[in-house]
Amino acid sequence: MKKQWGLILAASLISGVSHGATPDEVRIAYSGGSQVIMLAKADGSLDKAFGTKVNWVQFASGADALNYFASNAIDIANFGSSPATAGLVRKLPIEIVGVSGVIASYERLIGKEGIKDLRDLEGKRVGYPPNSTSQYALDAAIKVHHLDRSKITLLPLRPAEMVAAWQRGDIDAGYVWAPFAQQLEAAGGHQVFATKELQKDGYLIYNNYAVRKAFAEQYPQIVSAFLRVHQQKVDEFRQHPDQAAATVAKEVGAPVTTAANTLSGLEYPSIQEQATAAWLGKGNDADASGIGQALSKTASFLAETGEVRKRDIPANWDAAINPRFLQQAAHAAP
Repeated sequence: MKKQWGLILAASLISGVSHGATPDEVRIAYSGGSQVIMLAKADGSLDKAFGTKVNWVQFASGADALNYFASNAIDIANFGSSPATAGLVRKLPIEIVGVSGVIASYERLIGKEGIKDLRDLEGKRVGYPPNSTSQYALDAAIKVHHLDRSKITLLPLRPAEMVAAWQRGDIDAGYVWAPFAQQLEAAGGHQVFATKELQKDGYLIYNNYAVRKAFAEQYPQIVSAFLRVHQQKVDEFRQHPDQAAATVAKEVGAPVTTAANTLSGLEYPSIQEQATAAWLGKGNDADASGIGQALSKTASFLAETGEVRKRDIPANWDAAINPRFLQQAAHAAP
């Protein structure tokens, strides 16, 4: 009996009785832009929910977030679906656990005078951040509207570089997210196209929450708590949008109008909705879920552009999408 108890105890430890443990800190990567999760950074609600310190790690692009994951420097990240897909295809040990916001007008094409619609891009120089959801949206817009890609000079530029190129007169248009989109508009630009317009053509482009698999396995209660706090902050923004915008603006160092524009430029499916087939699914058929289909479409785009190899695209997305934390968070939500 004593031997049997020892075996049971060992098995329990291996299977994760330690799941109730709390890490010394949780490292969360964010872009520095006006996202609802910044409300949690401002009031420390994640630290309280976790019962431990949160170390906020800022990055400039989704590609940077992937590098942080690869070097085991972060645990959770909020970044775009396109770089997340690239990371999954490259077999980075991460999984998608939630959607932080569907990109609507948050990312958009800004043009100078003379560019009234997408057709006017032919013969022009257009900047875009490489390996980003903006690049994916720009490419999709070119395809959907049957533009002659060979007649458009596409220039890969990081967001800050794009603003500088615009001011020098090196580009005629730029597809980028806030607050850089507002900077282009303030410098004489106007909105030509927004990512939301691609939804009717079957493109789901979003920001997601990705987590290191090892971290999620060891601390599932942390991941569920993170998603619950996300929903609380979405509700907070909806109930008091002006107050939320002011808080986020102060946190990220942006004008309140910029924060308000950015926060309202995203659509927020609830954690209950995200745990359905339309989003992350219920864990039994990842490929058929909305996010699974979006991953397949995005992966094909990345293969066409040479960002990933077609042969590396996984046969299915079962290991890439994990809705169980959403289910736990939704069950525990008031």
